[in-house]
Amino acid sequence: MRTEPPTSAPAAAPPVPRGALARLLDGDLFHSFIRSPITVLSALVVLAILVAALLAPVIAPQNPFDPATLNLMDGFTRPMQANEFTGNVYWLGTDAQGRDLFSAILYGSRVSILVGFAAVAFAAVLGITLGLVAGYRGGWVDSLIMRVADVQLSFPAILVALLIFGVFKGVVPPALHDKAAIYVLILAIGLSDWVQYARTVRSSTLAERNKEYVQAARVIGVPAPTILLRHILPNVMGPVLVIATIGLALAIILESTLSFLGVGVPPTQPSLGTLIRVGQDYLFSGEWWIVLFPGLTLLLLALSVNLLGDWLRDALNPRLRR
Repeated sequence: MRTEPPTSAPAAAPPVPRGALARLLDGDLFHSFIRSPITVLSALVVLAILVAALLAPVIAPQNPFDPATLNLMDGFTRPMQANEFTGNVYWLGTDAQGRDLFSAILYGSRVSILVGFAAVAFAAVLGITLGLVAGYRGGWVDSLIMRVADVQLSFPAILVALLIFGVFKGVVPPALHDKAAIYVLILAIGLSDWVQYARTVRSSTLAERNKEYVQAARVIGVPAPTILLRHILPNVMGPVLVIATIGLALAIILESTLSFLGVGVPPTQPSLGTLIRVGQDYLFSGEWWIVLFPGLTLLLLALSVNLLGDWLRDALNPRLRR
C-alpha cells in the first residue's frame, strides 16, 4: 500500500503593519485619556475654543474691530435683550462702543492663543537648546548657563516681561510700537519662561550622556550635535511636553495680565486681557457682562489647559499612574 508524504502546514501570513492611528488608539496614553472624564471634558473645551477662535471670521456676527460695522446706538445692550433704540439682540451683549461681545471674545481669543503658543514654542526651543548644551558639555558652559537661569528665577516672570517692554519702548520709534507689539510680547513671555525647560532638559541630559548608546555614538565618531538631536533629545521630551502644556496656560495668563496693565497688544488688536481691562471700567456701573464673559473665557481656557497638563504629567510618569 502506497502512502502519501505528509504535507507541510501553510506558512503563516506576515502580520499586516498597523498604522500610527491604530497604535495610538491601542496605547496606554489613549486609554488613560478616555478613562478620565475631567480630562476628556477639558480637551473638548480647549478644542471648542481653538476651533471657534480659528473660525472667528466665519462664526462671528460682526468684525468688532472694524468701525464701519459698529453702531454706537447698540452700546451697553444687555445679553439676550433687545436694544431699546435699534431692537438688535446680542447673545452676550455689547460694550460702550456697540461691539458684540461674542465676536470680540472670538477675535480676542485668537490673539491670546497665538501669543501663548508662539511664546511657549520660543521658550521651549531656547530652553531645550541651552539645557542640552549645558548638560552635555558640562564645565564652565554648564555653570554659566545655570547661573544665568538662577539669576532670572529670582525675578517674577511679569517683571522680566515688563523690563523687556520698557527697553522696547525706549529703543523702537513710537510709530512702530503697535505693529511690533505682538512680536515683543512673544519675545518677552518666551524670555521669561525658558528657565524651566533648560533646567529640566539639563538634568535629563546629565543622566543620558553617560549611558551606553551615547558612549557608543561617541566611539564611532558621531558629531555632538547629531548625538544631542537624534539620540538624547527624544529621550528627554516627556517632561518637556508636560512643562509646555502647563506653560501654555501660564503664557496665556501672562499675556492677559500684561494686556490688562496696558503694556500688551494695542487696542486695535485686543486680546482677552484687553477686553477685561475695558470691562472693569464699567463693572460698578451695572454693565457687568462686559468683564464677566471675557473673564470666564480666560478662566475656562487656562483651567482646561492646566488640567490637560496634570493628566499628561501623570500619564507619562509611571510612578504617578493610578
